[in-house]
Amino acid sequence: MNVALYIAQRASAAVMVPMIAVHIAVIFYATRHAVTAADILARTGGSLGWAAFYAAFAAAASLHGAIGIRNILAEWSPLGDRGANIAAAAFGAALFGLGLRAVAALVLP
Repeated sequence: MNVALYIAQRASAAVMVPMIAVHIAVIFYATRHAVTAADILARTGGSLGWAAFYAAFAAAASLHGAIGIRNILAEWSPLGDRGANIAAAAFGAALFGLGLRAVAALVLP
């Protein structure tokens, strides 16, 4: 495994840990206070802070996942390193695009 990819995956995990904690705390808050989906969208609509938070979360998660998929493909598939790199890059880009779409649905009016 490439050392740079190893470090990037560990760094993305380190970035995601506090983000996951915040995300779970928000979920617990919403469920304990009977906050509906409409209430959440009303509160997050137009919020640059939440947009930045979840866009960074999507970036870290897509990088982390793409590196993991790349390693699995390189070790367990007949693609080899080059094919695994291409497939992982496509997977990561798709995952990031889907994440940004979710962020847009959360914060755009």
